[in-house]
Amino acid sequence: MRKVAVIGGNGQLGRDLVEALSAGHEVYSLSHDDIELSSLANVQTGLHKLQPEIVINTAAMHHVENCEREPDQAYAVNALGARNLALVTRELDAVLMHVSTDYVFDGAKQTPYCEEDAPLPLNVYGNSKLAGEHFVRSINPKHFVLRTSALYGQHPCRAKGGKNFVDLMLKLGQERGQVRVVACETISPTSTADLSRQIAALAHTSAFGLYHATAEGSCSWHEFAREIFAAAGMKVRCEVAEANEFPAKVPRPAYSVLENAGLKRIGLNHFPHWRNGLNAYLEKTYSAVSS
Repeated sequence: MRKVAVIGGNGQLGRDLVEALSAGHEVYSLSHDDIELSSLANVQTGLHKLQPEIVINTAAMHHVENCEREPDQAYAVNALGARNLALVTRELDAVLMHVSTDYVFDGAKQTPYCEEDAPLPLNVYGNSKLAGEHFVRSINPKHFVLRTSALYGQHPCRAKGGKNFVDLMLKLGQERGQVRVVACETISPTSTADLSRQIAALAHTSAFGLYHATAEGSCSWHEFAREIFAAAGMKVRCEVAEANEFPAKVPRPAYSVLENAGLKRIGLNHFPHWRNGLNAYLEKTYSAVSS
């Protein structure tokens, strides 16, 4: 049984990770109150006291608009925070698993991005996360960097107001019977439960490196919304929003689909199609609500 520290263990992904790892590991959930990533001294104190063998970093400043308004804070958390974790885990000879984002790409490719494709972020969030990747990969050789996309899960994402896209669509559909959703962004919606299982599988290996880690397949946000209503058995009129109806305050990639090429090469791609992930999420959420 290995000792694992989950940074951001009280978050949307972190809570699912703690659950997924608890069966075979001694897991410690660390929140912002327990560890301040932007402080190297704080990270050293917290992790040296705990002496983990694996550290999984799910914590980030990932509200895109806030990152644009507060770039210094975004880099302090997403870039220097990753650097601090890399330095301390190297000191401890511990494995560092670091969660990154599809937003390191500009979306111009229009076919799924592989790990070998050159990143070119469009905004502060993407740039700060890419800087964090570079720190992790250059400092601690025992690393996993996992880029993921469009996460949703049972636990609230506090930085984004609590409700994920699935829950928001169900709420608006029930209240209004009609929604309008953009179709100009193509993504791979990924459940935190599926990502947690993938991270747990990798944690048992020493296949260190950079990996794309998303659900299989892709869709627009509009297509995702339509599938949510269909899977939930709700009759909701779901229309495509006009191009400038919900103008983006920050540039975002129009196409950020990732190909899990690295995971497939090592025979460890455990992700289902995004529709299967959605159905499993809805089934688990509804059973939890009704029980």
